[in-house]
Amino acid sequence: MMDQLIQEFPAQLSEALAIGKTATIHAHNKPIQHILVCGLGGSGIGGNFVATLTEKERKIPMLVSKGYHLPSYVNENSLVIFSSYSGNTEETMSAFQQAENTGAKIVCVASGGKLLAQAAQKGYDHIAVPANKPSPRACLGYSIVQQLFVLKGLGLISDKCIQEIEGSVDFLTKEMEEIKNKAQHIANFLEGKIPVIYSTDVIEPVAVRLRQQINENAKMLCWHHVIPEMNHNELVGWREQNEDLAVLILRNKDDYYRNQVRIDINKEVISKYTSTLIEVYSKGQNLVEQCMYLVHLGDWISWYASELYDDVDAVEVDVINYLKGTLAKA
Repeated sequence: MMDQLIQEFPAQLSEALAIGKTATIHAHNKPIQHILVCGLGGSGIGGNFVATLTEKERKIPMLVSKGYHLPSYVNENSLVIFSSYSGNTEETMSAFQQAENTGAKIVCVASGGKLLAQAAQKGYDHIAVPANKPSPRACLGYSIVQQLFVLKGLGLISDKCIQEIEGSVDFLTKEMEEIKNKAQHIANFLEGKIPVIYSTDVIEPVAVRLRQQINENAKMLCWHHVIPEMNHNELVGWREQNEDLAVLILRNKDDYYRNQVRIDINKEVISKYTSTLIEVYSKGQNLVEQCMYLVHLGDWISWYASELYDDVDAVEVDVINYLKGTLAKA
């Protein structure tokens, strides 16, 4: 099941583009001075990707909130996008209720649930994405693309990233078999170890996405950090031999040259303490394609990692369902 959902990622991007092109986003009655995305898990990470992909074009700040509470700065000059695949995410609904009296421009993205129902009832702009997908984390493409269309519809970005998403559909389809072969090799490299994922700060959402997918699909603990920040703290923690750790460094060939030097020095230091270290370079003509390539590669890594263990079902998230059920009774 999960492997089929991953296989369909390019098609999902194509479908998401078609949905976005039909969406209606009305102008706000006040100048928008900042953007906030409220969402968690597979829904929230879409906001991190959009913030990264639009950073060089956007003229106003964009942040992502992953909790119950709306920041106090949200006001009539804010754009707040609520992203919840189910439309029932408890934390997102709490923030949504707090936003209603702020005068902010509110846009909701969901497949249904309370969020979509209340958005329609109260006249907020909303975009419905396909429902009945068994794993919200497999719906990242819908989240990223719809948020790009919201920003484009309000004149906050051009259609550059949207066009690059379109280009990535054919690119990923063409690269699919190579991606799967590479992913299987990397999954074998991670077997029986705790993955440690490093990337530059520019593509941190990719590292976060891979960590989350390894957590949920492969049912493995792992961590991530970014360069150059980890050079000011975590690097000091590498001081004892530990062959239980497997380091995976995600790279772009056009990473900032000082970060490339840093990565080489990090490899020199870290390789003294674990022999399991591998670099993965993205492919693609622009940052969008590079990120989509690494996302797709990472999703396949998590799937192949799950297949290495007989007792792991990549779709199953029983402990999350237990947590939600227990919270509902509290």
